[in-house]
Amino acid sequence: MPGILSPTNPKLEAVYETLIDDEGQFKYILCKVYDAEKPQESKLIIRGGTRYEFHSDIYDELDSQLEEYGLVCECLGGGKILHDPNQKRIEVFGKSQGYGEANHHVTVDILKKKYSDYVNIIWLNN
Repeated sequence: MPGILSPTNPKLEAVYETLIDDEGQFKYILCKVYDAEKPQESKLIIRGGTRYEFHSDIYDELDSQLEEYGLVCECLGGGKILHDPNQKRIEVFGKSQGYGEANHHVTVDILKKKYSDYVNIIWLNN
């Protein structure tokens, strides 16, 4: 995938690419994570869940967690995810008021890695 270097940094390798709720509709953000000491190595990750009222709540929690390990987080945008494990379907859509619209195509590519057994992972332009 263009723009993503294969991380050789153990700190980056330890960061999960995808952490989202197992079910429901919720806000999510797409972020670039890199080591402050090696900014040329980066990784794209997705975070989201129903417990977050705002996209910034997701970012604030993630940023403080990563900071403890010397990692820097840059939000590339947000949106919503509708996760239906019974139908093995994930829909990615919408945008964040504060961060703008994430590249949903990139988000879908990342989700397909974790949910390879799902029949339908799509993004909607609305």
